[in-house]
Amino acid sequence: MKDKQKRFITTYKEGDGISSALKAVLVDRATGVNYLYVQAGNSTTLTPLLNADGKPVVTEIIDDDKGFFGG
Repeated sequence: MKDKQKRFITTYKEGDGISSALKAVLVDRATGVNYLYVQAGNSTTLTPLLNADGKPVVTEIIDDDKGFFGG
């Protein structure tokens, strides 16, 4: 991960957090771990996404200037 790049990338976003709950999936560029972020009113939650085995969902990150995800 390059120093100037952001640590987290938003890969999915739904809602606005005002009239409907904001739901987003964030990917940690350093570890590839996926997190679910939910904001509704004054409440906010961040939790790792887990697969069927209870292990964190990990996305392969290709560390290049464009910051694309791997396969």
